Amino acid sequence: MQVSSLNEVKIYSLSAGRSLPEWLSDRKKRALQKKDVDIRRRIELIQDFEMPTVSTKIKVSRDGQYIMAVGTYKPRIRCFDTYQLSQKFERCLDSEVVTFEILSDDYSKIVFLQCGRFVEFHSQHGHYYKTRIPKFGRDFSYHYPSCDLYFVGASSEVYRLNLEQGRFLNSLQTDASESNVCDINPVHFLFAMGTAEGKVECWDPRTRNRVGLLDCALSSVTAGTEIDGLPSVSALKFDGALNMAVGTCTGQVLLYDLRSSNPLIVKDHHYGLPIKSIQFQHQLDLIISADSRIIKMWNKDTGKIFTSMEPEYDINDVCLYPNSGMLMTANEAPKMNIYYIPVLGPAPKWCSFLDNLTEELEENPESTVYDDYKFVTRQDLENLGLAHLIGSSLLRAYMHGFFMDIRLYHKAKMMANPFAYEEYRREKIRQKIEETRAQRVQLKKLPKVNKELALKLIEEEGEEQQVTRKRKQKNLPSLLKDDRFKVMFENPDFQVDEQSEEFRLLNPLVSKISEKRKRKLKILEELEAQEQEEEEEPEGKASDAESSESSDDEKGWVEEVRKQRKLLRQEEKVKRQERLKEDQQTLLKPQFFEIKEGEEFRSFKDSAKKQKLMKKTLGDRLKLEEKLGTLNVSDTTVGSKQATFKLKKTEQQKKQHEAEKQHRQERKTLRRSASHLKSKRGRGRLFR
Repeated sequence: MQVSSLNEVKIYSLSAGRSLPEWLSDRKKRALQKKDVDIRRRIELIQDFEMPTVSTKIKVSRDGQYIMAVGTYKPRIRCFDTYQLSQKFERCLDSEVVTFEILSDDYSKIVFLQCGRFVEFHSQHGHYYKTRIPKFGRDFSYHYPSCDLYFVGASSEVYRLNLEQGRFLNSLQTDASESNVCDINPVHFLFAMGTAEGKVECWDPRTRNRVGLLDCALSSVTAGTEIDGLPSVSALKFDGALNMAVGTCTGQVLLYDLRSSNPLIVKDHHYGLPIKSIQFQHQLDLIISADSRIIKMWNKDTGKIFTSMEPEYDINDVCLYPNSGMLMTANEAPKMNIYYIPVLGPAPKWCSFLDNLTEELEENPESTVYDDYKFVTRQDLENLGLAHLIGSSLLRAYMHGFFMDIRLYHKAKMMANPFAYEEYRREKIRQKIEETRAQRVQLKKLPKVNKELALKLIEEEGEEQQVTRKRKQKNLPSLLKDDRFKVMFENPDFQVDEQSEEFRLLNPLVSKISEKRKRKLKILEELEAQEQEEEEEPEGKASDAESSESSDDEKGWVEEVRKQRKLLRQEEKVKRQERLKEDQQTLLKPQFFEIKEGEEFRSFKDSAKKQKLMKKTLGDRLKLEEKLGTLNVSDTTVGSKQATFKLKKTEQQKKQHEAEKQHRQERKTLRRSASHLKSKRGRGRLFR
């Protein structure tokens, strides 16, 4: 039994462990159980609870005694009796099952919707009747008051099959091109269907009229979601009389109140996979939604994650055993998973021993394997002097390091560093000295990069602290202490270039303020140098009398901007003069270009003409082409324009065309001469 915990919610996997092959005899199975400890310790809750290859759907009968699952290959259904903890029967089918429904309280009445448009009915003894629907079906629901089956699929119609009369009734005509899922409310029997366009249509079975329409595709797109295509509806489930959950093919789950067209909450799985199943857990007000990768349990009022599970194989269907904490899944694997979550509810009556088993496991928690081992890297081994143990049985290689026994690690550490206590004592003394020094006047230690910016931030923080003290507000976090901006004061690549054009135009009055800060920086650097030379910190405080100047004056701002622009223009003029001098000094060398084969060099005028043509508008170019005869524009009967072009030929193509024309002319003359000779010979024979 595997135990996992997420958000302090323990999940027990009852189907973990190896499964024995079906073709093994009972004698060999017993022999393997005696030899293999893992097989002996595994929990087989229901005997042979698996499929040959893949399981697609799984359901529980209303009385809770029978669990039915369908899968392949070959297509089949298996019924498991929970009272006997074994398989009740197995029936093979003609084609794969899309979905199925248990109509009775036990296994006596079952309906299967199959791939080949077939609808198959089974009774207690086996196959009972088989019929066919006009289009391929994807889902169906059973309306108990009227005994009608509603089929949706690759059609705009909803087919109705009455089981009391044994005939098809008039179908419901919808606005959708295709429908994926459907469900009937268990309280007021409202029929709802999810379409491929991302809408949910609600119909009243009594009047056979549409009573509501929800656009789930538009509501599922929120600010943080990224969608590749149209989110069609892939799952649908009613909860009580008023609530309905809708799952989309892009991985969102929307919870609706039928009295409102806007969703109460939108939950994203963040995998972009279609939602396969939605279940409601009423004891804790949870919604259990699953795609092919993960099963998520979240609160339907707040959307907060309760817990989640990621099985080893892709999920096809999820079934929650009623009034318990047991969860079963159909997977892309032979074995069907069974999970027990004690927080959701007690174990079912037929396996009540699970409660005692889980309680014993919680009372006596086993220490994990890693508690007795220490993970060390290669550098740690070299520091401890144990690098020669690499490759021996004392070290177990794992990822970028090794696992070693914790007792060996402590012994080696004591031998490698016998003065560890002395280092610990010095560290404690240093901490005590720093605590006493904190009471003295401390110097502002500025970073190596962007010192002026750091000084500016410190001054602004001091002003803000004074304001917040007066107003009794909370202090805002410091940018210097924030880890997100740490690199800006450590990496030289983030140094602010005060000589750049952008900085000088955006901050024209920074120069005045920066002069004061430069004075402060010099004083601080001198004090830091004195602190390094002397053992004790200098008592006292560097006071700098500063006059408060109004830096926000508009006139001063405009004048400073003008000065900076004049300086920038002068600098640009100097740079231009330097470039001209460099250009005059450089000597131009002639360059030779090679012409491609089949082309002739005419003159540079052609390139100049082409450049002029490219500058002209499309209308002027079309008129010029019409004059040259290479373009023909004509009106069509519909009212649009039709343009035909004649491509210009190169010299090589022209020569080839002329040679072909001359060759055709020669062949024509030869044919004429040959026909003339034949006619002469025929005339001579007639005269003879």
